[in-house]
Amino acid sequence: MKKSILSLMFIIFLLCGCATFGPQYHVNIDSLSSNNAQSLKTYILLPGNKDISPDDLQFQEFSQYINRALTAKGFTLADDIEKAELAIFLGYGIGDPQEHLYSYSIPTYGQTGISSASTYGSINTYGNFGSYSSTTTYTPTYGVTGYTSHMGSIVTYFRYILLTAFDLDEYRESQKEIQVWKTTITSTGSSGDLRQVFPVLVGAAREHMGTNTGQQIKIILGESDKRVLEIKNINNE
Repeated sequence: MKKSILSLMFIIFLLCGCATFGPQYHVNIDSLSSNNAQSLKTYILLPGNKDISPDDLQFQEFSQYINRALTAKGFTLADDIEKAELAIFLGYGIGDPQEHLYSYSIPTYGQTGISSASTYGSINTYGNFGSYSSTTTYTPTYGVTGYTSHMGSIVTYFRYILLTAFDLDEYRESQKEIQVWKTTITSTGSSGDLRQVFPVLVGAAREHMGTNTGQQIKIILGESDKRVLEIKNINNE
């Protein structure tokens, strides 16, 4: 039963992110790149979501985070599409809430036995007669007497960012859409606020944008992490 309680606490810690120093986010990053990815650094950023225009306010807000991350990686945002070597499409979203059921046990406490007994007595005499009376005091012990079973639920959300870069020079020449690199950033947690989570995802993935990670990697960080604060531009305000 003790193991069951510890397991429940660990699950809640992972899903809710209820750490001592604030929420912790588990971010998965999977990045692929071609051989010439490192030679193409000038870019324009375009919406990757259907029916989203560059003037969309949410896209503009998220673009600021992406631009800061790419600048830190040595990329340059072109002021004219004709000067850009890359067209980077930014896609993002959040899934429907998912409910996770779990069971757990809570211990009940009560008297489990007697640790000691003390007897006190007295003798009364009346001539050739006498009487004896005594009182016994028991010291009880307390502890876990059993467990009660309960059910609970946790709601989580799947959050993602998808960055896909295409070779603009190749497209101008041959009209072929040649993918240069692709970085996928995902996370599952209790927050359904994409605006809150977005800079955290970007901060976790900044060093891996436009690279080849070789496999999916996991990074754990919180909102007060230096990488996240830099993406939010808090340290420079």
